[in-house]
Amino acid sequence: MYAELATANEAFIQRIQAAQDATELDQVWQEMQERAFLSYRVDVRSINNNARDWAALTLHERKRLLVETLDKNMLYVPLTEIDDTTWGISESDKALNRAFFGL
Repeated sequence: MYAELATANEAFIQRIQAAQDATELDQVWQEMQERAFLSYRVDVRSINNNARDWAALTLHERKRLLVETLDKNMLYVPLTEIDDTTWGISESDKALNRAFFGL
């Protein structure tokens, strides 16, 4: 049995998959650079400097590339971060998780 505290990178994956066009994906990418947990293997500058290559990709290829840039270890907020105000975890969610995990 398990419980997820809150989405982190999973929220970006959902937005990437729901994007209807390249403009939406570009907006998601901009936000990812500011707030997502990117893989340590990702060179953001290199991606941004190769706009011509990005434009040549299909929508499906762009989506796959963006998903691959995310650190999959951070799909959800770790329990150790429950009190970090960055995540905006409500007091009721904190209480539920503490009861679930016996904390």
